[in-house]
Amino acid sequence: MTSFGRVISVRGSLARVGLLAERQMPVSEVRATVGRFISIRCASSTIVAMITEVSCESLPVSDEYIATASVDLLGEILGDDRPKFQRGVTNYPTIGDNVDLITNQDLRTVYAPSGADQINIGNLQQDRSVIAYVDVEEMLSKHFAILGSTGVGKSTSVSLLLNEILRARPNLRIFLLDVHNEYGRCFGDRSLVLNPRNLKLPFWLFNFEEIVDVLFAGRPGVPEELDILAEVIPMAKGLYTQYQNSDRLGLKRVDPKSVGYTVDTPVPYRLVDLISLIDERMGKLENRSSRIIYHKLISRIETVRNDPRYTFMFDNANVGGDTMAEVISHLFRLPANGRPMTIMQLAGFPAEVVDSVVSVLCRMAFDFGLWSDGVSPLLFVCEEAHRYAAADRNIGFGPTRKAVSRIAKEGRKYGVYLGLVTQRPAELDATIISQCNTLFAMRLANDRDQALLRSAVSDAAANLLSFVPSLGTREVLAFGEGVALPTRLRFKEVPVHQLPRSEATIATVPSVAAGHDQHFVAAVLERWRGATSHRDVPNDPSISDRPAARIMTPVEAPMLQPSMGLDPDRFSLLKKPLR
Repeated sequence: MTSFGRVISVRGSLARVGLLAERQMPVSEVRATVGRFISIRCASSTIVAMITEVSCESLPVSDEYIATASVDLLGEILGDDRPKFQRGVTNYPTIGDNVDLITNQDLRTVYAPSGADQINIGNLQQDRSVIAYVDVEEMLSKHFAILGSTGVGKSTSVSLLLNEILRARPNLRIFLLDVHNEYGRCFGDRSLVLNPRNLKLPFWLFNFEEIVDVLFAGRPGVPEELDILAEVIPMAKGLYTQYQNSDRLGLKRVDPKSVGYTVDTPVPYRLVDLISLIDERMGKLENRSSRIIYHKLISRIETVRNDPRYTFMFDNANVGGDTMAEVISHLFRLPANGRPMTIMQLAGFPAEVVDSVVSVLCRMAFDFGLWSDGVSPLLFVCEEAHRYAAADRNIGFGPTRKAVSRIAKEGRKYGVYLGLVTQRPAELDATIISQCNTLFAMRLANDRDQALLRSAVSDAAANLLSFVPSLGTREVLAFGEGVALPTRLRFKEVPVHQLPRSEATIATVPSVAAGHDQHFVAAVLERWRGATSHRDVPNDPSISDRPAARIMTPVEAPMLQPSMGLDPDRFSLLKKPLR
């Protein structure tokens, strides 16, 4: 086959190629355009490069060339008998070296799976017959991120990747923060779905900053009240320990201050003790204005404790004593019992407490990895990551950002890996995204998002980013350690039962048979009000599945209603007469 070009200049990792005027191949077949892979045949290797620009301006004086192309040198294929691809270039091309469009065989050599730890995620855009593999070990251990605007297939990609990872690593535990309750049905019986109805996360597992965030509903705490809390929480922990350890009556009481707990030590305490300690201090004060501060703090604690939306924290929090081991076993699937994945549905939690809950979960995931020396790896996947680790330090909850950042910076040493999913990478903390060494970039229209992506990838891949605004649905640019080369690929089709709820077709025209009458509205309102009241709600499908007082129940509550997909008979439940 006649070469279609020759090298005319080389500079660092870049080269310029002249496209020959006299060649046997028609122009339509060559398609030497931006994004195509080419091969440059050198004396001892074949260099793989990508075209980043084609131009017929400023051509050399001779009529030998009809156009010139700029190419990025990406790697080389070595060996004749058993060719093997490696990144980087050791033997640079020289002027006059022959250039060809890369053959199917060379592409297969580049993307050949190098071991058993590879997952099939789709096909190359340049040649659909070549499967694109991702190295699971490299992708996980150095963290990964999926970036893309709304509606480009991001959620489907998450479902695809996590299902493939579960298949390749059945013993890896995965914890997914499901912000919009989309993934409840994507992983079948391999996942445990948690939501406010069946989660038990005792309040005493929250550290000081987190419990303050809960008590003050996300607003800054009153300094005087914080000082009181910081003093009495360690004492309440000491009192509880005494109760647990007093085997016989008449045991001499030890001063709680001497127990040595801090406000952040994760040991149980009781709100009754906390309130009585505050009340005791208030009783010793004679100044009325000082007593008001104590009174406000007590009423604040009582309000939150009695709010039905916070049942998952306060209801039966001390039943069974120190249940931290059971909580962690349940949350992080130790043992997995055939369900190595946890889906934490966040849509049903009170907005004021979501940040604190995410902070507790991130912190406990990292701390367990730290103190267990990473013997049981965990992948922590954070949907809508820009909510919890915003670039603007004035937005969001500081401890949540700190917890996510800690996993990003140090997690791999302790077997805690991070997967970030976001539609606004520019709003995500740059330090955190810089720790993700494998990036899957889907269509991004915003200039700031594209600029951040450009700063996060290597120079060799930066020219690919000009494709980002024009990518189709399910198309993705993959960069980094997990893939052989910066690659434009198309994710494979996801089976219907693994599609997230957001991908289901939602009709904009209401069905005539839906029966949207006043009874329907009244039934919806009953369920709506039921979310913030103690009484049982008629027609609530989850009432019968409320867990018993004991913290760990073998029966899991069903998924919250939004994640159940669009059942054709979905309104029949609501149309039952109200009791």
